[in-house]
Amino acid sequence: MPNPLENRQIALGVTGSIACFKSVDLASKLTQQRALVDVIMTRGALKFLTPLTFSSITHRDVVTDIFAPSSELSMDHVALAQRADVVLIAPATANAIAKLAHGLADDALTTTVLATTAPVIVAPAMDAHMFDNPATQENVRKLESRGIVVAGPAEGRLASGLTGKGRMLEPAELIAHLRMVLGRHGDLEGRKVVVSAGGTQEPIDPVRVITNRSSGKMGFAVAEAARDRGATALVVSAPTALPDPVGVHVVHVETALQMRDAVVHACADADALVMAAAVADWRPVSQATSKVKKGASESWSVELTKNPDILAAINHERLVKVGFAAESEELLANARSKLIGKGLDLIAANDITASDGGFASDDNRVLLLDKAGAVEELPLMSKYEVGNRILDRVVALLTR
Repeated sequence: MPNPLENRQIALGVTGSIACFKSVDLASKLTQQRALVDVIMTRGALKFLTPLTFSSITHRDVVTDIFAPSSELSMDHVALAQRADVVLIAPATANAIAKLAHGLADDALTTTVLATTAPVIVAPAMDAHMFDNPATQENVRKLESRGIVVAGPAEGRLASGLTGKGRMLEPAELIAHLRMVLGRHGDLEGRKVVVSAGGTQEPIDPVRVITNRSSGKMGFAVAEAARDRGATALVVSAPTALPDPVGVHVVHVETALQMRDAVVHACADADALVMAAAVADWRPVSQATSKVKKGASESWSVELTKNPDILAAINHERLVKVGFAAESEELLANARSKLIGKGLDLIAANDITASDGGFASDDNRVLLLDKAGAVEELPLMSKYEVGNRILDRVVALLTR
């Protein structure tokens, strides 16, 4: 699957908020992903930034006035509305939200929104008291009732010095919303994909745990790729340092037993399961109820017992099951053994000793093995791309 933003027409509306400095970074990141970004600035936005700021980044003309002789909108006021794949307003002030809620069309931005049939995303940015105001809340509900996606706002310190809900989402989060909206009708639309992620933790005492080096990046990347192809994506995640993916339901667990229960429950109505988590093979037989002190003895023995196999506990015939094999030796042989032993449709095997991929990296190099015995060797690529290559195979299996 190609980059979901490449060659997509994005109309980026910028309104008069101090948060519009984030829109410059957003426009830059979208352009780097080869999106075609047409910026529409309101009169308020011109108080903070100049059109040259955006045109220097997007290499496209910036629309500021519906009646400007040099603007294509002066000849065809719905030009941007017709060609846009999505309209994103970031930041969206309380005033802009109010105008959209009441169907006003008194500038280039509101005219474009009213004339477009493309999906619209609004990213609010304002003082916390303004967002909490009943009038703004009513306007937000109106937009949502019409199918407009309201992304954010986040909580944090605001320009006024107050702390509350009113910060515009960061560019990375808004890009995730764009991908999700643009992928709504993808090849996994109507499907539910369950993904496990991270490394489980098995407690020894209230302080110490047995765990592994899994970062959760691979599992989260698979879930994001599924989301971007229209799936309902659910992640069962062991503890990680990663933020929850936008638009993905995350069930947080700690131990292998908790992960088993959560995965089994989630798979009851799922179409596919991708077990990317590094689940602990062993857990302590018993857990100390208080912290074991270093000076208590010269040695400490912990008796371990085997954890149940999660994949073996799931036997839904219609469920496509994908596993991962993180190996340090005999990669192909060990992966094939797991594929057969766990009754998988597909397994992704990777060498954890490789210096350019693996647990903490954003990239991975894997072998894909299927039940028919075929082996596909993928080159080094981002984990998001690996996720899409796995999902290509999942789609084929579901279709078949």
